[in-house]
Amino acid sequence: MSAEAATLSRPASRVGVVIFVIALIVAGGSLYLMLAGDLPKQIVGLLIVLLSIVLLLMGIPVGVAMLGAAVIGLYSLSGARVVRSTMESVAFDATASWSLSVIPMFILMGMILWKSGLTTSAFGAARVWLGWMPGGLAVATNFAGAALAASSGSTIGITYALGRVSIPEMLKSGYSPQLAVGSVAAAGTLGQIIPPSLLLVVYAGAASLPVGQQLLAGVIPGLLLAFAFAAMIVVSAKLRPGLAPRVDMSDVTWGMRWRSALDVIPIAIVITIVIGGLFAGIFTATEAGVCGMFAALILGAIHLFRTGGGFRAVVRMLRESLIGTLTGTASVFLLIVGVAVLTRAMALSQVPNFIATEIAELGLGRVELLFILIVAYLILGMFMDTLAMMLLTIPVLLSPLISVGVDPLWFGVFLVVMAEVGLLTPPLGILTFIVHRIASDPEANLGKPISLGTVFLGVLPFALTAIAVVILLILVPGIVTWLPGASTMR
Repeated sequence: MSAEAATLSRPASRVGVVIFVIALIVAGGSLYLMLAGDLPKQIVGLLIVLLSIVLLLMGIPVGVAMLGAAVIGLYSLSGARVVRSTMESVAFDATASWSLSVIPMFILMGMILWKSGLTTSAFGAARVWLGWMPGGLAVATNFAGAALAASSGSTIGITYALGRVSIPEMLKSGYSPQLAVGSVAAAGTLGQIIPPSLLLVVYAGAASLPVGQQLLAGVIPGLLLAFAFAAMIVVSAKLRPGLAPRVDMSDVTWGMRWRSALDVIPIAIVITIVIGGLFAGIFTATEAGVCGMFAALILGAIHLFRTGGGFRAVVRMLRESLIGTLTGTASVFLLIVGVAVLTRAMALSQVPNFIATEIAELGLGRVELLFILIVAYLILGMFMDTLAMMLLTIPVLLSPLISVGVDPLWFGVFLVVMAEVGLLTPPLGILTFIVHRIASDPEANLGKPISLGTVFLGVLPFALTAIAVVILLILVPGIVTWLPGASTMR
């Protein structure tokens, strides 16, 4: 490290130490009050939430932070016997659900599509079909993200897959670095809105809702968000041509377009099986996940054999996919156990009932309350992990929201969209840092350094567009609830 870099790093490290010490003091104080003090139940409930947040800020994994804070809260509220009976039953009760078996299937399906290389063709196809538009390469990135979202559901995986391919392509064509990195980050957010979405599945499990209907609730809002991003890109490129110079598409023939469309057929098949099967009532959510996974496995193996990978490549793809699925499933199920214990602790603290009563006395209606929550989630998203933000607020807010007429299926989509916007907002926005890391590679930025500030400026218009879509969903809730109501799923 150079002397200049070392000098710059000292203030940052000191700030980190100060924040850690403050968090440690707050955590210790919360523990002392809960274990030693005879506090009102509502105060204990608020301390549980505070302790969870502080543990998260100290770098404790989300599931462990929630579980630890909830166990201490349960002990403070009801004693060791309730803690013991809760821990004996909750791990099984919270996870031994047929509907949650869709989680490993969706993770495995996405891993297979990624490791087999089927996802790499999405951007190429979108480019030759949409490159002629104002901002066409950014629009292509956006719709490629939508296609990948409907087949894998991994926000970070989609961001990596698109960033490596599309950022250098856009910079080479003279695009503004802000638009290049912003469109990649925004496309990544579609991964948890368009089914299969693990966040929607986790929300359905935490809120005790049908997984299949919750997944269908995300289809139209996810597509609406993708088209809103595309419209924003086109309008921005029209108003400021320097952002995205027109790409010369004279060498692209219709034959090339149709050949690229053939490369996307495997992903289209998987999408049709999962979403089409759910809507038509052919599959339950778990059956759709299993069938989609088998389709991805067969099509991925065919793709590897066709591209010369052979049997060894198929075995390697399957091994890496299974390992990724095991670790991913374990972490998700730990989160579900954590939120189940937290929900029980919050119910005993009566905080949700207290909030519902206060809201009723304030006379806030559905729209006013949801507008307040937009601001609250934007603030939480600046400091908290996506899953943490979701799982900490579900036990607290769900009952009060239902009391003012908010449909739980609708709220799941609202919550996921706001959580994904949180992935873009500073200072924690993980997608922003991932895109910056990709854009810091000289092979990606073509030798032109891209700062973190440039990435944050690039994602800002997309975050504002997402908030505008959320406001539309608040004003027209049928956009979310129509498809689940129209389906014949069993």
